[in-house]
Amino acid sequence: MSPEQLSLLDAAAEADEQARRAAELRRLIEHHNRCYYEQDQPEISDAEFDRLFQELQQIEAQRPDLLTVDSPTLRVGGTPLDRFTQVRHSLPMLSLENALHEADILAFEQRIRTLLGLADTEPLSWQCEPKMDGLAVELVYRDGLLVQASTRGDGEVGEEVTANIRTIASVPLRLHGNRLPSLLEVRGEVYLPLDGFQHLNRQREEAGETPFANPRNAAAGSIRQLDSRMAAQRPLALVCYGVGVVEGGPESATQTELMAQLAQWGLPVSHLGQKVEDIHGVIAYFSDMLSRRDSLPFEIDGVVVKVDSLSLQRELGEKSRSPRWAIACKFPPRRATTRIRAIELSVGRTGVITPVALLESVDLSGVTVSRATLHNWDEIARKDIRIGDRVVVERAGDVIPAVVEVLKEQRDGTEQALPEPAHCPVCGAPAARLDGEVAVRCQGGITCPPQLAESIIHFASRSAMDIEGLGSKYIEQLINLGMVRDVADLYGLTKDHFMQFERMGDKLAENLLTAIAVSKERDLAAFIFALGIRHVGERTAKLLAERFGSIQALAAAPLDDLVAIRDVGPTVAASIRSFFDNPSHQAIVQRLLAAGVRPSQRPAATGSHLKGLTFVFTGTMERLGRDEARRLVEQAGGNVTGSVSRKTSYVVAGSEAGSKLDKARALGVTILTEEQFFELLEKS
Repeated sequence: MSPEQLSLLDAAAEADEQARRAAELRRLIEHHNRCYYEQDQPEISDAEFDRLFQELQQIEAQRPDLLTVDSPTLRVGGTPLDRFTQVRHSLPMLSLENALHEADILAFEQRIRTLLGLADTEPLSWQCEPKMDGLAVELVYRDGLLVQASTRGDGEVGEEVTANIRTIASVPLRLHGNRLPSLLEVRGEVYLPLDGFQHLNRQREEAGETPFANPRNAAAGSIRQLDSRMAAQRPLALVCYGVGVVEGGPESATQTELMAQLAQWGLPVSHLGQKVEDIHGVIAYFSDMLSRRDSLPFEIDGVVVKVDSLSLQRELGEKSRSPRWAIACKFPPRRATTRIRAIELSVGRTGVITPVALLESVDLSGVTVSRATLHNWDEIARKDIRIGDRVVVERAGDVIPAVVEVLKEQRDGTEQALPEPAHCPVCGAPAARLDGEVAVRCQGGITCPPQLAESIIHFASRSAMDIEGLGSKYIEQLINLGMVRDVADLYGLTKDHFMQFERMGDKLAENLLTAIAVSKERDLAAFIFALGIRHVGERTAKLLAERFGSIQALAAAPLDDLVAIRDVGPTVAASIRSFFDNPSHQAIVQRLLAAGVRPSQRPAATGSHLKGLTFVFTGTMERLGRDEARRLVEQAGGNVTGSVSRKTSYVVAGSEAGSKLDKARALGVTILTEEQFFELLEKS
């Protein structure tokens, strides 16, 4: 057989192997998604899951023909849309009538019995579930595959949001199980869990953006993003509550059976749903959910009650805008009236100064409330909030309540407005609002105590100085014990410092010190990024490193030179100049350099000594992560792939290497240790 024929056979074998591996990765990722989101029983760590996901992304990047419509990589979002297209629902998505009191629930049951001709003594069972406070959507599956998703809209016509719905991890892209329907239109509610909502709002406030008023607004805003990559960054969830058109598959006799069937197909349903045998069970369920409302990890604003029998539902039918067989039993609002005693200024971990109202204590849904967030000074001005005002406060999905209304008619003239602060209330550094932001920030940066923990966590992170093992737990102990006051203090730590920690052994302390020492040799781009200069991300840090070549040159760069750099612009340039003009920041940079930190600009890719060579990394590396390894190889002109084939030049094996190492041995591919890999790099 000729060399050309052998080469073609190798290429075909590699293609088959990539296709097989991609299919296996899709199966594994969806399996672990179900374990995590449906069963709450993860089988692998987040890091292991990320490695599977990244391997599939690499294969699909090399072989776009292997990207399937149900690939889990679609969950990261895709090309932004110019606008949403309209979708007409096969069956209208109706709204529900409301019941506000127990008498309304009893009256609803009586109407049902009258319409059905049922005596009070005849049994009538109900299906109850929490009423999620989110955005109603419809998902369409054909032969088990998700093909379309749309919002409720006006009930007749909604907007197509398929790309955004695909980013929700708990939504199956393909149903699993037996006897799948050829067509399934399933209705559900997209919502934002409370911890995700609070995290999202903290991010928005730290970025100088207006926080969302409540989880419902956050969920609706996320699903209606034209750029699905934005939706993918938000921890949305879905709960299914019913169906539209269904063709084929098993038939259910009751609403309860229908929910169980949806769950078997992999669709998320409420674990709090319950079948009750009479209307008194409905009232008991309502009372139970009301008592548990504040302890649930998501917002509910009531419960939905449905006649359980699907045949009775069909017999009852619908009115023009709502079904006759269901009702929403609404909870009372969580609002109260009180007075603002004072306004306290709180400084967050990124320097955002947040005004917090100190209230006359008031009971709100069984919780004594004495504080409420005012968000920022734009919100204070919009609502005209003053110290001494009588206000309405509301708990709307956040741990700390918010002021939603000022009772201006109750003012007596003694109320006092609060001006924006000119200085940080903690460190005394200047405070300012940058152009285009709503947040007022402390300009003290990494010298401001509330910002210290975040600045060190960022400094030590993988994309920055990559101090392996130095996580938030140790950093908080270092701060609490007074061992570090800024990032430069890290390089003065000794083994005795770490041995004061709980559960700290000799080996672990030595590993931490070694990681700190190794970080002194990071490249200039990583060092610039590690300093935490506002608006300077990894890409901008790399541009700055390439342009100036040293931290000293960057620190001395005039504003005009910074603005002239592609993709920097006036806002970023002003932030860089402000950072290096701060005497405290200058002192920290000098102390870092004096401690032996030697950031240097690495040479750009030359395409020389590794040109034409293909590497695969497997297992855990001790000195570098996968991203850093890829960068080093590409910088030297080589290529990194996620799977082993006959075309692979080297497999670099770390600890706990798996099937890739076995395959490399079977194919006769050269295997390198991490040290041998570095020796190869240094032969340039």
